[in-house]
Amino acid sequence: MPKISQKPSVCLYFQVHQPYRLKTYNFFHDEKDFFVGPEGALNRDIFEKVARKSYLPTNALMLELLQNYPEFKISFSLSGVFLEQCLEYGKIGKEVLESFQKLVKTGRVELLSETYYHSLTFLYSKQDYAEQILKHRRLIRKLFGVQTKVFRNTELIYNNELAQFIRAMGFSGMLLEGWDKVVGEQNVHEVHAPVASNLHPEDLRIAMSSSVEKPKKNFGLLLKNYKLSDDIAFRFGNKAWEEFPLTAPKYAHWLDSISGDTINLFMDYETFGEHQWEETGIFDFLRELPGEVLKAGITFQMPSETLQNYENKGEIDCHDYLSWADQERDLSAWTGNSLQDSALEAVFSLESAMHVLKKSKKKTVKKLVDAWHKLQTSDHFYYMCLKFWNDGDVHKYFSPYESPYEAYISFMNVFSSLKEQVLETQKSLNLNQNA
Repeated sequence: MPKISQKPSVCLYFQVHQPYRLKTYNFFHDEKDFFVGPEGALNRDIFEKVARKSYLPTNALMLELLQNYPEFKISFSLSGVFLEQCLEYGKIGKEVLESFQKLVKTGRVELLSETYYHSLTFLYSKQDYAEQILKHRRLIRKLFGVQTKVFRNTELIYNNELAQFIRAMGFSGMLLEGWDKVVGEQNVHEVHAPVASNLHPEDLRIAMSSSVEKPKKNFGLLLKNYKLSDDIAFRFGNKAWEEFPLTAPKYAHWLDSISGDTINLFMDYETFGEHQWEETGIFDFLRELPGEVLKAGITFQMPSETLQNYENKGEIDCHDYLSWADQERDLSAWTGNSLQDSALEAVFSLESAMHVLKKSKKKTVKKLVDAWHKLQTSDHFYYMCLKFWNDGDVHKYFSPYESPYEAYISFMNVFSSLKEQVLETQKSLNLNQNA
């Protein structure tokens, strides 16, 4: 397969996600809704704040750049719970959704698949995992009229088994962190294949029965350049950073010094305007970046184009779970301490009951199943992390709670009430069936 140019192309990917934060809730509440209400307004307030500081101005700028530079291309993963909030939050939500729809209509913005609830369910239930992926894909098709081809797992969580599951579902490839310990001496700027790994027969059956297309022979992996990505996402506004201030010409020069096929820059979309405030100059940097990159003879490609246009140059062998979070780049941002593991075990202890309830078409039952899924969202367990120093500060920045212990108590109060309602509903359905 011929190379498109002598220089690597840039693959820009942005994660867009807002969780449904829990109400301040204690076990003695008799309310039936855990995410909305007088105190649940926090979700809408945060959505509106981020929309005005980040989503709307950045989308307007991206549209301007797409119109000014025909070679410019980007990609997004929009979580299902983020899109639900767009649909729920009136004028501001509609405005945000329409701004993303305008970008997609240009034909140079690709949307990726992920789990609808931005969940960790692959670790506990392959069946529910596949169902969440399909639910997300259907919503993307409904709202944007496109079919997703490339997969981005929650928090870039990845291992050999997961890659083979996604491959069996028919996606053309997926994204992962280009962590040194996993990449080794291979070039992070090449497309790679996952190492051959056999799925458990039942997991393979689930993946194949949930497939979106026939499994791809040349399933590819796009590895994030975490250093260059984090220069924008985390270090841009840091005046103590030795490279401060970061300018578009300087950054384009760094890109021009790289050899390989693709430079994969992956980051949270809230980088623009929320994590890096407008006062840092982040929007000016973004406005100038495409022109400087193109001036250096480097072009842009979307993930599916990158996978199609470049051959796999090596294999990635990743037995343990990898993610893009914290210094360890493992699952310890969400699992491993007693709070997180207790909460996760509690949530997935209801899986069998939920599979029974899913068969019911009653609205009250569907709300319970939806609440159970929203409790799987990774953010809840992220807030329970007990780490210190830099990683601990990042967890604290994102958390609406005073401490990880408060996050755990609030979560378990909600779970206890949900479990009680599930048991009552099961009993009611059994009585109705016996009548």
